[in-house]
Amino acid sequence: MRVGIAALFVLIITGWLWHDARAQSGGPVVSGAHRFEKVVDGIYYATASGTMTVGSNSPVIVNDDEAMVVDSEITPAAARALVADLKAVTNKPVGYIVDSHYHYDHAFGNQVFAPAIPVIGHDNTRRRLLGEFGNVMEQYTYLNSVQPVPARLESLKQRIAEEKDPQQKASLERQAANSRAYLEQVKETRVTPPNLTIDKKMTLFRGGREIQILYLGRGHTDTDVVVLLPKERIVCTGDLMESQISYMGDSFPEEWIATLDRLKALKFDTVMPGHGVVFKGTAKIDAFQKYLRDVINQVNASRKQGLSAEEAAKRVDVTAYSGEFPQIRGVGIDAAAARRIYQLAERPE
Repeated sequence: MRVGIAALFVLIITGWLWHDARAQSGGPVVSGAHRFEKVVDGIYYATASGTMTVGSNSPVIVNDDEAMVVDSEITPAAARALVADLKAVTNKPVGYIVDSHYHYDHAFGNQVFAPAIPVIGHDNTRRRLLGEFGNVMEQYTYLNSVQPVPARLESLKQRIAEEKDPQQKASLERQAANSRAYLEQVKETRVTPPNLTIDKKMTLFRGGREIQILYLGRGHTDTDVVVLLPKERIVCTGDLMESQISYMGDSFPEEWIATLDRLKALKFDTVMPGHGVVFKGTAKIDAFQKYLRDVINQVNASRKQGLSAEEAAKRVDVTAYSGEFPQIRGVGIDAAAARRIYQLAERPE
């Protein structure tokens, strides 16, 4: 999941809604709510075009008879849009969904697909979406995506009224329209768990393609799986490893570092993350591991001094990592990260 509500609604300005793949000359294909970046033949990276709140980025693996989509996105409406928009790059039906983890922005489109097709996820993803650990729609992680929206709409309304530049005003109006639509779209959500689960590993052979679905350990959550394509040397990581700083509010920070070591041990060249951009190699993973160690150490130092988690979050200085993660713009981290470190120190899980 992305860090903070504002990031959920960052929009990519686009001047068109539908482009045929032949018109793109090898560039991304923009279709409806999605932009499809071709990574290699038959493998696409679906991101938001800016016309709808879709939540996660979704790797698409086109096999001989069907497409596999990693993450069903943030709402049933977004999932339906993805199915429709995929027709710009393939005429194959969606035959498999993989939930990279249980967070709302990756799995709340599941109801569009289950029970008609396999929705694959970790055992813990099913348990969490079934509510064994509490209703996920009543947890902070989800509520923080919805509750701030009305205030954000009021802020946008004022900015639109004051904006003089026509292009910027139009951009703000699109953001407001997307936010209003999101509040309506979440109303139809029925939390739907995977109907096919794994513990450690599942391997599918679809035509000439081998697809491994792996659980490497606890990290971003206790539900994270990655999808490895050995022949193509591609790994889809969900939020276990993003190209940016990942949300830590439901994480296991100490274990996350070790889980990322197991990720690095896989044989891959290309990473398709749950948010951000496609990247190569393991240098960014190394940097994120160092970031995690630094955050843990600084937060624990503040905890031992008797400071609150919120105060600890304000003091954490990770600006040294801004070169690798440009979203870091000053001292301080998301308070949810510090609260989670405090929580695990007091009540280990």
